[in-house]
Amino acid sequence: MTIFDWLIWTGAALTVVGLAALVWCIWTVARAKAQGLDDETLRIRMRTVLAVNMGALAASCIGLMMVVVGIFLAP
Repeated sequence: MTIFDWLIWTGAALTVVGLAALVWCIWTVARAKAQGLDDETLRIRMRTVLAVNMGALAASCIGLMMVVVGIFLAP
């Protein structure tokens, strides 16, 4: 395996981790809304989910960039 293969597979794994975190965010928000929490409690829960959501989007984006770079630079 070349360095480019490692770059592609590492990027794909990072993308999958990011997508899994996005699914967790969706699931957590849907569960919080279904519980019928009051407005302040829902805001507190959404703050934590927002931070995870931004990290998940960043991880997915970086992973996809790694895959594209690995594909373009592979011999």
